[in-house]
Order: sequence, then C-alpha cells, then structure tokens
Amino acid sequence: MRFTSITFTCLCMVMTTGPVLAKDKPGQPDMQAKMDTYKKLSTPGEPHKQLASLAGSWATTTKEWMDPGKPPMESTGTCEEKVLLDGRYLQQECNSEMMGQPFAGIGVIGYDNFTKKYVTTWISSMGTGIFFMNGTASADGKTITLNGSHPDPFEGVMKHRAIWKLVDANTQTFEMYGGHGQDKETKMMEITYTRKQ
Repeated sequence: MRFTSITFTCLCMVMTTGPVLAKDKPGQPDMQAKMDTYKKLSTPGEPHKQLASLAGSWATTTKEWMDPGKPPMESTGTCEEKVLLDGRYLQQECNSEMMGQPFAGIGVIGYDNFTKKYVTTWISSMGTGIFFMNGTASADGKTITLNGSHPDPFEGVMKHRAIWKLVDANTQTFEMYGGHGQDKETKMMEITYTRKQ
C-alpha cells in the first residue's frame, strides 16, 4: 500500500510540474516559433539542389604525391553518387587503387542551413576512423573549400585543406593539401571526376 501511495504522489507531482517546466522561458520564442525555425533549417535549398545535380556514375583519375619531390602515383576508378533523405545529402561511394592496393571509400556531404557551411564525412578501407571536414563556397557556389584534420600515428595531427571545383555538369576536380604543425602544406592528391555518359 505504501508503494502505491508513493507512486501516486510522484505521478501527481510530475503532472502538476510538467506544464510549468514545458512553458517557454521569458524572452524565448514560443514552441510554434521554434518548430517553424527547425522546419526552415531542415528544408533543402539551392546548395542542396546543386549537390543533388551530381548524382550519377563517375569515372575518376587520381594522382597521389607520397613525396612532393617525386612524380605522383596515378590510378583510375569509379564513383557512384546518390541523393539521401529527400535531397538533404549526397553520398559518394568510390572504388579504385591506392598505393597499389584495392581501395574503397564512402563519403557524405551536405550543406548545414544553420551554420551556413558544407559538412563532409569520409570512411575508407585504409583506416577505421571517420574523417570530417567543413567549409564554405565561392560566391557562384562552384568552388568549395574544406578544412579538417586527422591524427597521424607518426607525426601528430595532420591538417588538411581541400578545394572541390564543380567545373561543369560533367566534370569535378578535388585537390587535397596537408601539413603537420607549422610545416608548409604540400599537395597530396588530385582527383578528376568525369561523368559517365
């Protein structure tokens, strides 16, 4: 009986204090205004339409510089790009070679309406971590500059800068630069994407 009484008392307290806690704080938007803001922030816009236009099959040519003073290693591959969640994100699934070994990677890119930045994640068969980058676009939206970093087991944190150019409807280029600490950044990779016809 005591347990029932305690349970009933707790239930009454929750029911009477719940509405008080649910009220908006003074000076804060009401719940409907908050919901309207969230809805607006989750609605795809022009940057998302541009990303969606990249959906399709692509052939890739990659150059990688392991040593800045030596010629790059070159390889070819393919990427399948598709739209996710009603146009909110673009997923890229790529297959090629890296350092003479089969390579597979999956990336997701989106545009965050709240931060006004492009955000990306990348996972691949060359590691077990998740690589993040974010950045902004040029005024015409055709050049996106991304920045990120990853822990390096030999030299500490490596900083990255990527320049992604949407050259035309059938061509993209992606350049990656990197450096440790105060070291001058060097070009690490260049990928040219050509849409398959």
